[in-house]
Amino acid sequence: MSLTEWVNAAGRGDAGESPRGSALAELKRRVRDILPSDQVASMMAANPKQAENELRIACMRVFEESPWLAQGDQARAELARALLDGVFGLGPLEALLADPQVTEIMVNGCKSLYVERHGKLEELKPPFTEDEQVRTLIDRIIGPLGRRIDESSPMVNARLPQGHRVNAVIPPLSLDGPVLTVRKFREHVILLEEMVESGSMDVRMAQFLAWAVRAKRNIAVSGGTGSGKTTLLNALSCKIGHAERIITIEDSAELRFHEHPHVVRLEARPKNSEGIGEVCIRDLVINSLRMRPDRIVVGECRGAEALDMLQAMNTGHDGSLTTLHANSPSDAVLRLGTMVRYESDLPVDVIDAQIGSALDCIVQTARAADGRRYVSQVDQVAFDEQARKVRMDTLFRWDRGEGEGEWLKAPSWIGVLPAMGVAKESEVGEWMHRISLG
Repeated sequence: MSLTEWVNAAGRGDAGESPRGSALAELKRRVRDILPSDQVASMMAANPKQAENELRIACMRVFEESPWLAQGDQARAELARALLDGVFGLGPLEALLADPQVTEIMVNGCKSLYVERHGKLEELKPPFTEDEQVRTLIDRIIGPLGRRIDESSPMVNARLPQGHRVNAVIPPLSLDGPVLTVRKFREHVILLEEMVESGSMDVRMAQFLAWAVRAKRNIAVSGGTGSGKTTLLNALSCKIGHAERIITIEDSAELRFHEHPHVVRLEARPKNSEGIGEVCIRDLVINSLRMRPDRIVVGECRGAEALDMLQAMNTGHDGSLTTLHANSPSDAVLRLGTMVRYESDLPVDVIDAQIGSALDCIVQTARAADGRRYVSQVDQVAFDEQARKVRMDTLFRWDRGEGEGEWLKAPSWIGVLPAMGVAKESEVGEWMHRISLG
């Protein structure tokens, strides 16, 4: 879709059968008479701010000529805002993006719209009357990002300038019409202390995780979709010392370091419309080793990059962090082994040795029935030389709704924290007492 077609089609899904929809449709027609679509498209390409100002002026002129379109300044401002959202934003979804309580938007064709609030799904009245309006919105979203979607390439992943992640699937893959999923970017970085306040963990767990990061333990955060893996990873990353150089590697940039002075952010790049130019996570992991990192933070390991990540952890890049999709820490180890075997023909025990020596602990996240995310399990990882396999020791387990979680063991490295300057002996002793293991 060309930029002119994009402007021409902008916001077609806003107009419905309501009086406001009719007024908006009339406003669009009259604005197009004043500012032709090709002229607006040219201004948007050259100077988006000027294009927005010109459209506002055109709206004011229409209201002066036809005051019956909207009564009162507020009604006129809302109509003008709807028109601008249709051209520059996500049209009828713009209000949902502005709602801080909405974390995900799911458009299932023209007949179904769901959002996620506080971890729970909520059905809303869809603002679309036909699938073509959803398709137009998808084209309008991905067009300025240099991406395309059609029958030959019916799936697309993209990131909006605000940081929101977008996934779209169209027929023939989607049988119920175009499907659009927008995961909102959270500008505010949630810290471990805030997770304690929200009930995602207690102070004992927050202290343990902060010490693990400062002691340069290699940590993998595992969990299901929407369980809070990236949020926890970001919170852990905020505990990295300011004297260290951090390289972050993500498929779609989400991690934020507002206070850390030395962060280099890398983002993978998909193929372009000609099918070339792809830069995958693995390429970035390999390249990051040449960038003198103190810490490597990989947003998610899900392919061949797993081997390179493990090798980085085993070759002096202690304190690296990553996330994995898995139902438990033991499943995370199995999945890591599977990803490595896809890439290399190494013996099973050699792969287990890589995993066991690279990772220090796996933190499992989960989502409760009420939508809240929490840390459900922590396992210490090591390699058993005699058995020639990975050994998992569960340190902590919390079945939601049963007390505050149970500490079964203390990590083997807890005693060296005072010598490392990470914690005082009195602090370690107090923590051991609080978990009732010492």
